[in-house]
Amino acid sequence: MKKRGNSFLYIGGGITAAMVALILVGFFWTPYNTTEMNAAAKFQAPSLQHLLGTDNFGRDIFSRVLEGAGTTFLIGICVVVIGCFFGILIGSLCGYYGGIPDLILTRICDSITAFPAILLGLVIISLIGGGTYNIIIALGILFIPSFARIMRSATLAVKGSLYVEVAQSLGCKDSRLLFVHIFPGTIQSLIVNFTMRIGSAIMAAASLSFLGFGANVSEPEWGAMLSQGRNYIGIASHMVYFPGLIIFITVLAFNLFGDGLRDTLDPKIK
Repeated sequence: MKKRGNSFLYIGGGITAAMVALILVGFFWTPYNTTEMNAAAKFQAPSLQHLLGTDNFGRDIFSRVLEGAGTTFLIGICVVVIGCFFGILIGSLCGYYGGIPDLILTRICDSITAFPAILLGLVIISLIGGGTYNIIIALGILFIPSFARIMRSATLAVKGSLYVEVAQSLGCKDSRLLFVHIFPGTIQSLIVNFTMRIGSAIMAAASLSFLGFGANVSEPEWGAMLSQGRNYIGIASHMVYFPGLIIFITVLAFNLFGDGLRDTLDPKIK
């Protein structure tokens, strides 16, 4: 089992590192201007001149994928950071204090996770409006329950440890117990969940953009590129295949990396 986990870790980590390199390259250089239109070059198939072909406006798809990598990853990271931050606060307090607040917040989290994330995302976006920043807010809210539940379970497990009981007997304040003694013991679970959730956030954000509630179709964002390309799939299928393939590879990489981390860090599996 350990060998399988390490294999997933290396494969997922290698692909993730390649994606990070793609982002860095896209920040500083693209073969073509991603907004410059060329009617004479539209719908061109992949070639040495345009590695992934061109779209309906003659824009180079490879350049747009490069530049869109930064936008897509930024959305995914911000969504997970929001969910993780508030999930840690809620889960820590619920797990440590328990009682009625724990019961109420746990039921709220259960209610949110009972519905499909895309459906709730559409509801929230319909209330606050579309756009990249609103997608981050909407999905960030939806990712809070998963982190809260994991943090609550981890806090309950660590709270009964001997060193925590010793710290309590010495008169440590609750805030010190939570963030100095208990929280370090929960980081392992958070790291694994954080890594795997990035892929889920990228997929959810791309789905919302594909449906027209996220990034504008003119922006070089992977979901928006898919949305634009579906209208021309019959005459320029490469407009759909390449953005879809890069989304698939990215989500798979983070899932493999997170799975490998879990198998490597979990002492029970070892």
